[in-house]
Amino acid sequence: TFFHGDHAASFVAGAYQRGVTNFDVQDVYRLLLRNANVEGGTRPHIKEYLEKGYIATTEVPAPNVETKGSAGVSKTLEYAYDDYAVAQLAQALHDTAQYRTMMARSKNYRNVFDPGTKFMRGRQANGQWVQHFNPQYPYYEYMYREANAWQVSFFAPHDMPGLVALYGGPRPFEAKLDSLFTVPWNPAYIARNVSGFIGQYCHGNQPDHETPFSYYFVGKPEKSQQRLDEIMAKFYNTGEKGLAFSGMDDAGEMSAWYVFSATGLYPLSAADARYLVTLPVFDEVRWTLDDGKVLTVKKSGASRHLSAIRVNGAPSSGYFVPHQLFRTGGRVEVVAR
Repeated sequence: TFFHGDHAASFVAGAYQRGVTNFDVQDVYRLLLRNANVEGGTRPHIKEYLEKGYIATTEVPAPNVETKGSAGVSKTLEYAYDDYAVAQLAQALHDTAQYRTMMARSKNYRNVFDPGTKFMRGRQANGQWVQHFNPQYPYYEYMYREANAWQVSFFAPHDMPGLVALYGGPRPFEAKLDSLFTVPWNPAYIARNVSGFIGQYCHGNQPDHETPFSYYFVGKPEKSQQRLDEIMAKFYNTGEKGLAFSGMDDAGEMSAWYVFSATGLYPLSAADARYLVTLPVFDEVRWTLDDGKVLTVKKSGASRHLSAIRVNGAPSSGYFVPHQLFRTGGRVEVVAR
């Protein structure tokens, strides 16, 4: 889930690694490299990003929700992920030099992390942090795009271990993540498209939709599941107002989030051909593939506390399963305590 970057990078890289190869990949790859390096394409401020490793935020004495800006923090975070996506395509195409370059650039998300406040924070052109900083205050395009600091500060789906380390390790990261869902939202802070709150978490817009899954990276999948279940129950129903969900369904992302979460396989990073396993809402989910093969996700156990994952009968060594299962068919057993 991301919002303000070069969306084609992860779309193309992920599709290619999932076996979609019936296009001129070399030509598309050249275009992605151009976007990643030349001003005037799909990455505004790319020249500054390449020079500084981040996109600067201009200090404004009293910024408000509609203060104009470059959304420098949001762009930096997402360009870093886009760089990772291009790196994956470079690796698949055996372009080792570009792979190394883009992987190094993918670490640029660290350049807008303020270790003092433990937030992704606006950084001026001179390297100093923006002084007028309220992590709860949302902006439409100043510093962040349709978000506040809380909502963007857990975005590094390509390098979650590195992000956890920035916070000081698993315990501080978990504590900060807990606070995201418990620090009350200030009802006076109204911004366009920012809605649907659990604490500071905003489900009515895209920027932090990957965040509930972050507990997996400190070994607490049950805490992710608790939040996922809460979000699905609270924000997806027909209810009194007759709305399927509260918020924007840009490119179908809001509804896709539910489908992936409800079926138990979530593409945390679209550029990677793998899925994070969660407890599905259903006892069994079956995908019948084009050639008649079937992929089945089977849940067992009464609780919502993940205890084991088995793929084709064998214990899984981690929380992810490969996209290859959508080509060969197979069985994913999700065991709850």
